[in-house]
Amino acid sequence: MTETRSVCVYCGSSFGNKEKYAGHAEALGKLFHQLGWKLVYGGGTTGLMGQIASATMGPELDGKVLGVIPDALVVRERDSNTEDFNEKIKENVDNHKGSTPLSSAYGETIVVPDMHTRKRMMARESNAFVAMPGGYGTLEEVMECITWSQLGIHAYPVVLYNIDGFFDLLLKHIEHSIEEGFISKKNGEIVQVATTPEEVVEKIANYVVPEGRFSLQWKDEGEHGK
Repeated sequence: MTETRSVCVYCGSSFGNKEKYAGHAEALGKLFHQLGWKLVYGGGTTGLMGQIASATMGPELDGKVLGVIPDALVVRERDSNTEDFNEKIKENVDNHKGSTPLSSAYGETIVVPDMHTRKRMMARESNAFVAMPGGYGTLEEVMECITWSQLGIHAYPVVLYNIDGFFDLLLKHIEHSIEEGFISKKNGEIVQVATTPEEVVEKIANYVVPEGRFSLQWKDEGEHGK
């Protein structure tokens, strides 16, 4: 039905305040596992990151998952992966100190020296991009990915998984920027929107590269594909 994909998913390392966020992350991961698609993500084992990674790996741990995480975000303390630790992470975003334990149950993990290396590697390993609910990092990553498409650095699908209207205000901002003449109407089509795991897959599989993007020559970034 669809070609095999390597999908970069940006999402929170916390669970958020609604149980449905974790439920949707798990459902999308299970669908990736079923399709044999590869998940590329930020390497966390907590929050939505951990949820989608473990679901993509599947119960037999035979899924395809690549996590890319900066060295500074890795927890190495012996007791960091205890049940008590994970329960504290689940309770509230205020308890999350930004670090994460490593575990083979979440797929292959590559530790890199910094955030810039992480983002570049995640992009190189992917041919589709999805944003789920998250915080500053998620927003920064997906907006950079959208900008890369606008500049012609890549021509891959970019999908906002708009669970329970989470991205409604961002979509309104994009509409406002189009109305005010800062984003062209055609470039507004770079961003696709889905509300179910099946729709995420459909938007990726049937993505049409919008006309009107910049056709610049890129040396370093050009390897992402056009």
